[in-house]
Amino acid sequence: MTELLDSTLTHLEQLVSFDTRNPPRAIDTGGIFGYIRAQLPDFRVEVTDHGDGAVSLFAVRGQPQVLFNVHLDTVPDSPHWTADPLRLRVRGRRAIGLGACDIKGAAAGLIAAARATRGAAAFLFTSDEEANDPRGIAAFLARDHGFAEAVIAEPTRCEAVLAHRGISSVRLQFRGAAGHASGANALEASALHQAMRWGASALDFVESQAHQRFGGLTGLRFNVGRLEGGIKANVIAPHAEVRFGFRPLPSQDIDVLHSTFGGFVTTGALDRYEETFRGPPLPAGNVAEAEERRLEARDLADALGLPVGNAVDFWTEASLFSQAGMTAIVYGPGDIAQAHTADEWVSLSELQTYAESIVRILGGHGGPATNGRG
Repeated sequence: MTELLDSTLTHLEQLVSFDTRNPPRAIDTGGIFGYIRAQLPDFRVEVTDHGDGAVSLFAVRGQPQVLFNVHLDTVPDSPHWTADPLRLRVRGRRAIGLGACDIKGAAAGLIAAARATRGAAAFLFTSDEEANDPRGIAAFLARDHGFAEAVIAEPTRCEAVLAHRGISSVRLQFRGAAGHASGANALEASALHQAMRWGASALDFVESQAHQRFGGLTGLRFNVGRLEGGIKANVIAPHAEVRFGFRPLPSQDIDVLHSTFGGFVTTGALDRYEETFRGPPLPAGNVAEAEERRLEARDLADALGLPVGNAVDFWTEASLFSQAGMTAIVYGPGDIAQAHTADEWVSLSELQTYAESIVRILGGHGGPATNGRG
């Protein structure tokens, strides 16, 4: 075991021990943020409480060009864990613990690399990613931060991801007219029947998009997660609600897709169509600009000496930095297949690869520059 990996594991053990499960969002400016502040004595550090467990720590040393971002919150643990999820275990070539893969391993690597170097560096740690409530990033992007490039840590097996899908979640409500189910009007008057017709049209449309491609991704991802309504079998349903979501390619316009899905509702049956969450794709921006911005991200990965991986289907907060006009890539240790699982783990080899790459970057591209500062 190398000295850098040993240091990374030491920090990861401490980071895992802090309970940052989200929900319940019981995170404050002490705890894990107090620990990180203490590990970066030669950085200028700002810790901000954005409310409801959303805390950010912005740390700067020197005049860096690239911002590194990592979230510290985790999903709740499940009863299927075989040991205490808040105690790091090293078994063979794996480090096991809640958040070890998603994505405290990267946070530990950043801290270890910062302590092993003296070059310019900028880190933004946040605690609200798992709540889909990115207050910390929003506050950072709203300030005059001066950065043009960002590397966002998520499990990518130490490959730079240049593109991923967007995400949108919707609450769709149908109206009907209650009555006896024996009535001739039951087929048209039932809100549940309208929801089912809408669902059939939506599924047909999604299947028709299978030929769409961008950066190695294909088709439109779609899921009906919840359908409820009605009273009983012999009563025409006066109401129904569908919760659905879709994940477009960067080359697909989210607003156009909303118009399409909304258009499948029979005239007079729509009671409410509400988007409850939206995350832009990576790269974000005008559809026509997507490929150009992906190539800019590839240039950044090449400049940082990072191997480029395939586009991914999962969403990340890198798209928020991209939406703000920055060139953003996703890069971190771990496999997304391990994220959010019981006995979540990250390989020691990827922790070492990640920490070594950050040490190299902080000694090169992350050093003094003329076009960015914290």
